[in-house]
Amino acid sequence: MAIKKPLDPRVVTWRDLSERGQKQLLPNRGAIVLGRVLLIAGVIFVALLFLPWRQTIPGRGTVSALRPEDRPQTIQNQIGGRIEHWAVKEGDEVRRGDTLLVISEIVQSYFDPELPIRLEEQLEAKRNSETAADQKMVATEAQISALTNGLQYQLESATNSVEQARNVVKIDSADLTAMQIFLETSVARLERYEQGYRDGLFSLTDIETRRLNLQNDKAKVISAENKLSNSRQSFINAKIELNNIRARYNESLAKAQSDLGSAFSSKASARGDISKIRNEIANIDVRRGLYIVRAPQDGFIVKTLKAGIGETIKDGESVATLQSKKPLLAAEVYINAMDVPLVGLEDDARLQFEGWPSIQFSGWPSVAIGTFAGTVTVIDKVSSRNGQYRLLIRPAQPVPEGDENWPKQLRLGSGVHTRIILNRVPLWYEIWRQLNGFPPSLEQEQGGHALD
Repeated sequence: MAIKKPLDPRVVTWRDLSERGQKQLLPNRGAIVLGRVLLIAGVIFVALLFLPWRQTIPGRGTVSALRPEDRPQTIQNQIGGRIEHWAVKEGDEVRRGDTLLVISEIVQSYFDPELPIRLEEQLEAKRNSETAADQKMVATEAQISALTNGLQYQLESATNSVEQARNVVKIDSADLTAMQIFLETSVARLERYEQGYRDGLFSLTDIETRRLNLQNDKAKVISAENKLSNSRQSFINAKIELNNIRARYNESLAKAQSDLGSAFSSKASARGDISKIRNEIANIDVRRGLYIVRAPQDGFIVKTLKAGIGETIKDGESVATLQSKKPLLAAEVYINAMDVPLVGLEDDARLQFEGWPSIQFSGWPSVAIGTFAGTVTVIDKVSSRNGQYRLLIRPAQPVPEGDENWPKQLRLGSGVHTRIILNRVPLWYEIWRQLNGFPPSLEQEQGGHALD
């Protein structure tokens, strides 16, 4: 066995110090163990990278209601009034139709307690006006009928007079023609007698007689002409009388039709007033029924928005907030716009409600504790103000084996965290995706169309 020589402090080389340090700090066996540990850790790490990882899309929101009627609603009074009595207080349970608030009238037009009776009297007066208009219409129609019948008789009489006058004109015209022929004959005879008198065939007495006959024939012609002129004037007067009868009838008929139209207008106006009064009576009945504000559905009075007795409220003003008694709960959550194309209706989700202790693993939802199953029901078509998209997630039906129903103690507005479950990928792919900021990917788009 070689004896180690002590180092001479005066003669020490760097090689001696390095060899001595390695032998003292790291024996050869320790290096082997460390190498094996690092190798096993590397193998385990590589194996972990190939473990299946379930992709999820995170979302955050609050507990809401799936149906609009289940969400908190404000109760409005339909008419303005003065608060007379509150029948409930905050936190009370009410049924549909229960009295919440009693108000009194503040509109001057409805102050009269006997206003319906007054309106009934006005309605009866208008009905009488309608009856009078009907009677006037009947009388006017009878008058028009009488005018029509009278005109028929007068027209027949006037027409006969015209025909008679025309016949008289024809007779007088024929008489005039005959008288003119007689006159011409008398003139020719007188000329022959005068020639005969010059020849000594006739006496002076015969000539004078013929001259007298000629004068008589001329007088008869003039009389016939005058008679014909008179008959023609009578014929014209008959036709004028016929036209006058028609004009008088048209005038009387126009007046009667005007009276009929006036009666019809009065009846229509009376009917309109009757409808208006009936409408007012119905409005009074409905308005008096609105003095009591009632619960629209079963639920709880969350908060009263008006206080005190004697306070005046306007029509359509909110007086209280009502929460439905048995709402159909849903989680209203928001996700990033980048993740919306990957979410489809009826997709599964896991929810974590604030106030319920839970442990949730993003990549292994099956081993999460204290989470609840849900199903995507609604996906908004447009983004919200914060640039995210809203989803409504209802409880899973049926409840998966090993899960529980959503807690009955859930209240609307409670916070909720959710993870929408997608497909399985290797852990290395998820790490690579997270490092690059890529969205989760699916083998197919929502809707069943393969990705190009």
